[in-house]
Amino acid sequence: MSKFKQGVSYLTVTSALVALMYWIIFLGAKMEQGDALATAAGAQSVDFLDTITHNLQHPLALLLAQIATIIVVARIFGWVCTKIKQPVVVGEMIAGIMLGPSFLGMHFPEFFADLFPKQSLGNLQFISQIGLILFMYIVGMEISLKTLKDKAYDAVVISHASIFIPFTLGVGLAYFLYQDFAPANVPFSAFALFSGVAMSITAFPVLARIVQERGINKTKLGTIALTCAAADDVSAWCILAALIAFVKAGTFINGLYTIGLSIVYVVIMIKLVRPYLQRVSEKYSTPESVGRPVVAIFFLVLILSAYAAEIVGIHALFGAFMAGAIMPDNTRFRQIFIEKVQDVALVLLLPLFFVFTGLRTQIGLLDDPLLWQITALIIFVAVLGKFAGSALAARFVGQSWKDSLSVGALMNTRGLMELVVLNIGYDLGVISAEIFTMMVLMAIITTCMTGPALDIINRVFKSDTRNSLSSAPHSPNA
Repeated sequence: MSKFKQGVSYLTVTSALVALMYWIIFLGAKMEQGDALATAAGAQSVDFLDTITHNLQHPLALLLAQIATIIVVARIFGWVCTKIKQPVVVGEMIAGIMLGPSFLGMHFPEFFADLFPKQSLGNLQFISQIGLILFMYIVGMEISLKTLKDKAYDAVVISHASIFIPFTLGVGLAYFLYQDFAPANVPFSAFALFSGVAMSITAFPVLARIVQERGINKTKLGTIALTCAAADDVSAWCILAALIAFVKAGTFINGLYTIGLSIVYVVIMIKLVRPYLQRVSEKYSTPESVGRPVVAIFFLVLILSAYAAEIVGIHALFGAFMAGAIMPDNTRFRQIFIEKVQDVALVLLLPLFFVFTGLRTQIGLLDDPLLWQITALIIFVAVLGKFAGSALAARFVGQSWKDSLSVGALMNTRGLMELVVLNIGYDLGVISAEIFTMMVLMAIITTCMTGPALDIINRVFKSDTRNSLSSAPHSPNA
C-alpha cells in the first residue's frame, strides 16, 4: 500500500472514531439533570486568571517554583564564590540566607510570602531531608574505615586534639550563654554538650575538595588533614548521636536504652550487612555489571539504615552516614555509587536544605550590639579551638610551623556539616533562634577563612620548604 493510501485510511478511520465519540457524548449529555447543567455552565464562566492563580498556589506547583528558584540562586552564588576562590558551598550557604527572612523577607516581604508561605515549609523540609540523607551517604562513602583504622600516630594526636580542645571550649562557652540564651526547660548538660559538638565539627567534604583543588591531596599534609577530618566526622557524629538519644529519651535510663539499641544497630551494620555488601561488590565489580537489581540492594540498605537509626532515636542522617561508611572498600565500586547519587543530591536536593536553613536564620534578631559581640565571641572560640588546637597538636608531634598552621586552617572549615548539626539542635529545641543565627554566621565565616588562611601561610613561609609535608609526596607506608 502506498503512503498516500495509508494517509487517507488513517484520516478516514480517525475521523470516524472522533465522530462516534462526539455522538456518544451528545447522547449522554441529554441524561444530565438541570442542576448539573447549571453547575457546568457556571464552572465554564470562571475567570481564566482566577484559575491560573489557583494553580500557582497548588502545593506541587509552589514546590516546583521554590526548587527552580533555589537552584538558580544557589548556582549563581556558587559561581561567584568560585571566582573569588571560595568553595561552592559558601555561595550556597549565602544563597540560603539571601532567600530567607534576612534579605528577601525584609526587602520584598510580599514576594517572600508568596514564594515561601508557612504552610509550604513542611514539604520543603522533608525533601531537603531526603537530599541530606543522600549527601550523608556520599560523605560516608568518601570516608574509608580502613584508613581510619590504620592512620598514623600523628593523625591520631591531631585528630583527638582537634575534637577535645574545641569541645571543651564549647562547653565552657555554654556556661556563659546558658542563662540568657538557652531555650526554656533545656537542661544545661544538653545545651553544653551540643555547644561542644558544634564547635568541634570539621566539614570533611569541603576540606576534601579544598585539598584536591590545591593539589595537595597526594602529599602527607593532605593525607593527615583528610584523615583527621574523617576521624573528626566519625567521632562528632557518634557524640551527636549519643546526645540526640539522651535528649529524645528524656531520662538518663531511657537514654541508656537508646544507646544500647544504637550499639546493637552499629554491630549489625558492621558485622552482618558490611560482609554481605562486600560479597555483592566482588561479584559485580564493573560498571557494566552494576545493574538495577544491584543498585536497588544498596539503596534499600541506605533507606533501611536511615529508618532504623531514626526509630532507635539517633537520627536518620547518622543511619545514612553509616550506610555509606560500611560500603565495600573497593574504591572503584564506591565511586560508581557516588556518581549515581551526587548529581541529584548536590545539585537538585541539597540546595533546598541551605534555603531551609536560611529561612530559619534571622539576622534581624541580632538587633543589639551585645548580640554581635557574642557572635564575635562564638567565632573567636570556634577558631581558637579548631585552628589553634589542631595547629598546636601538629606542632607537638614534630611538624613544621608551616604544616602545623596549614593543618589548623584546614581543620577549621565547617561548611555544610555545621549547618546539619545546627538544624538538628534547633529541631530538638536545644538551641534558640538567636544562637542558631549566631552559629550559622560562624559556620560561614570559618569556612570562608580556610582559603585565605592557607594563602597567607604559604606567603609567610614561602622560603621554608625544608621538611614541608605539602612539598613531599605521601608514602603509602607513612
